[in-house]
Formats: sequence, C-alpha cells, structure tokens
Amino acid sequence: MDPVIALVGRPNVGKSTLFNRLTKSRDALVADFSGLTRDRKYGHGRLDDRRFMVIDTGGIAGDEKGVDQEMARQSMLAMEEADIILFLVDGKAGLTVGDEEIVEHLRSTHKKAWLVVNKTDGIDPDTAMADFYGLGLTAEPFPIAASQNRGTRSLMEEVFEYWDGYLQSLVDDGELTAEELDGSSSAETRGIKIGVVGRPNVGKSTLVNRMLGEERVVVYDMPGTTRDSVYIPYERYGKEYTLIDTAGIRRRKHVKEVVEKFSIIKTMQAIEDSNVVVLVIDAQQGLVEQDLHLLGYVIEAGRAFTIAINKWDGLDEEKKDKIKSEIDRRLVFSNYADIHFISALHGSNVGNLYGSIEAAYKAAMGKWSTNYLTQILEDAVKSHTPPVVKNHRIKLRYAHLGGSNPPRIIVHGNQTDKLPNSYKRYLENTFRKVLNIVGTPMMFEFKTGDNPFANKRDTRTPRQKRSDKDEVAKRLVKKRLKRK
Repeated sequence: MDPVIALVGRPNVGKSTLFNRLTKSRDALVADFSGLTRDRKYGHGRLDDRRFMVIDTGGIAGDEKGVDQEMARQSMLAMEEADIILFLVDGKAGLTVGDEEIVEHLRSTHKKAWLVVNKTDGIDPDTAMADFYGLGLTAEPFPIAASQNRGTRSLMEEVFEYWDGYLQSLVDDGELTAEELDGSSSAETRGIKIGVVGRPNVGKSTLVNRMLGEERVVVYDMPGTTRDSVYIPYERYGKEYTLIDTAGIRRRKHVKEVVEKFSIIKTMQAIEDSNVVVLVIDAQQGLVEQDLHLLGYVIEAGRAFTIAINKWDGLDEEKKDKIKSEIDRRLVFSNYADIHFISALHGSNVGNLYGSIEAAYKAAMGKWSTNYLTQILEDAVKSHTPPVVKNHRIKLRYAHLGGSNPPRIIVHGNQTDKLPNSYKRYLENTFRKVLNIVGTPMMFEFKTGDNPFANKRDTRTPRQKRSDKDEVAKRLVKKRLKRK
C-alpha cells in the first residue's frame, strides 16, 4: 500500500518547492510570494522502489478571508485525505501564531505528522529548530532545505520506516491482510483489470452496465452518483475481466462535498491498480481541459488505455466532424491509442472496445528477448546514426527489457546523457512500430557504461610521455604535408 502524504503549513514556507522535489517535477508553481497555490495539487513520488502520493496545498494563516478562506479549507480537507502529514514551517521566520493554530487542528485529525523545518540553508539547523520544540508534534523537528534538496531523502526514509511499522501493526491486529499489504486490491479480481474513468456524468456507470450486460452499477442522471471505486469480476466469451467503475474527477474548484474529494484519491488509486484504462469523454460537451489533464495522469501512471467518445448518437454530422477535428488536433500526443465513438446507452460500438483493450494489454505486458531488442536498436542506428558530441559520436551498444506495464526499454551505450530528445523520440517510434506496441506508453532509460580507463594510473615514465607527444606531433606534421 502506498501512503498519501499532505504538505501543509503557512503561505510561502516552501510546500510547493518540496512537492516538486518529491515528485521530481515542475508541476507546482513556485515564487517568492505567499498565496501562489490556490488549490490542492496531486502528484506521485518515488523513493527507490517505493511509491507514494503527495498533496500540495495552499497556505493557512488563520485570518483568511474570501478566496484565502477557501484555500485554507482545501488545506484542512487535505489533512483528512492523507495518511501522513508533513507540517512545514519557516526556519528563518521562526514560530508564528499561524503555526500554533495549524498544530491545534493537526492534533484533532489524529494523523501521524512530522514537523519539518524548511529554509535551513545558510543558518545553523539547531538554531532554526529551537523555537519549534515546544509544539510537540515529534520528538525532534526535522530540518531540511527543499530548495537545495538537502534532507529530503532522510525525511522520506524516516516516513517510510514509520509507514512500514504502521502497516505491519494493522496486519498483526487483523485489520489488514497480507495481500493488501503487498499492494493487491482487497476486492476479488480476475483477468484484465479495466478502469473506467472520466469526468462526472459522462456515462461511466452506463458503460459499465452495458459491458456487463446487467444493471450492476447505480445509474442516475446526476453528477457524482458513484462515490467509491467498485471492482466487478465477470466473464465474456470465456475470458475473465474485472471492471473498475470509479467516481468522476471534475475540476477541483467545482468539487464541494468532502465525500467527493475523497473519491479523487480513490480514482487515482484505481488508475494505478488498472491494467487498461478506458477514458470516457462526453461527445455532447466536447473535449475539455479536464479530459486532457486526466489523460495526462493516465499516461504519467504508465497505464495502457483506450478512449471512448460517449453519447455519439444524436449528434449531427457537423458536430461530429468538429469533434473529430478537435481530437486529431489536441490528442496528437496519444496517437498510439485507439479511439472509439460509442453510445453506452444504446450499446453502439461498445463491443469494439474489447479488441483495443486486449491489444493494449498485450502490448503493455509484452516480453522480448535482449537479442531481439538489440537487433532493432542496431537497425535503427544504421538507418539514422546518433549525433557527434565533442568530436565523439554517441554509441548505442545494446538494449534489453527493464519491465512491463508499461514496457520499459533500457538502452546502454556511451554519452547517452548527451542524446537529443529528437533522437530519443526516433528510437521510441522505431521500437513502437517494429514491436507493434499500441495503446500503452513506453518508457526508455539510457545508461552510460563506466569508462574502464577513467581511474587507471598512468605508469609511463617522463621519457615515455615525451616520446609519445613527439610521435603525435610527427603524425600531425605528416597530415599537413599531405594536404599541401
């Protein structure tokens, strides 16, 4: 099980900077003035092979009015969502009344919280932490400098040490099974796990019922009927599947009820648990920004997917042409996935989804030998050689499979860190075409081998070194004479 970690604190204490460090992204806006983050932001982080979810929040000052009051309410709700809270304070500014008010609320949540003293760069950490010992959240406040990435790894190691012990205590008490501890879903699952996601009221539950052939999920013409993710195992033509019906994700400023806010976390976790995701888009409303954000999250999670444009029936030809043109223009980054125009209510083209689901799953779980992948790499290099960097051509030697769901290709060579993004895209397109990978993102890692002569001691005598230099000089002179 992956923990959900909320970052809370007063404005401008470095929450967004820490969010970017933990997620290794630039998703959270960072600037040197308070109140920049207005709403909660979700992201995924990784510590070695451990994953976690991070929630960035707006600041809490204690005297909020207007939009700041709503921002503070968002932060309070993030505390309710989270398993673990990192309470950030400003080591340079010292303890404030706002910090003490946040601590009072933290105590009422009964959640495990770390007091993280940020901005300790350039000052003595012991001096920076002195004011905060009296808050009593942890035995020792934890000093970090998020902008310098100092102390963040040690902080997360301590968080995971606590989390592992907490989960084990739940297992010992019988509140958690060993399967759930390993990350398996508590629901019974069989075959391909298909996550049905989309904004509220686009027809997800109707599509689930149509795919099942029975009324297994509540359908009502009001956004937000589904409040949790529902796992439904079933069989079709002798093949086993598990459908995951999820609550809809809408723009967070439109999310009012606490129960719906919790469903966002459930939906994101359901995407992580799926093998293939079906993204449902409302044809009558067209492609909106939230559809793109949700698709981006699916791709970031590395999940195979297919797109279902629902409520296609009843549209006139002009409207259909407009939507198709918009899809071609705005979904060019996901052109490797199939798009189906369906009517979940009447069943039109719903059966065609299974072909794309099967193909995407097969591609995502594909296995290829090192010899075969290396041959593809060699053919690609012959057709289009890598560029020259500092008078040395980049060499790509061999490739092997590093993982599945999504496929991860590891390419070894020299100076691979200098490889341009355009050449990386060329390699991805080549591998995707040859391996017939459809409906799933691909991950490439480029590794540079160690130079065997990097740390080798030069054992030549001074006379030998001078002689070698003379030989080089003679060769240069001969080359110049030949040119004349």
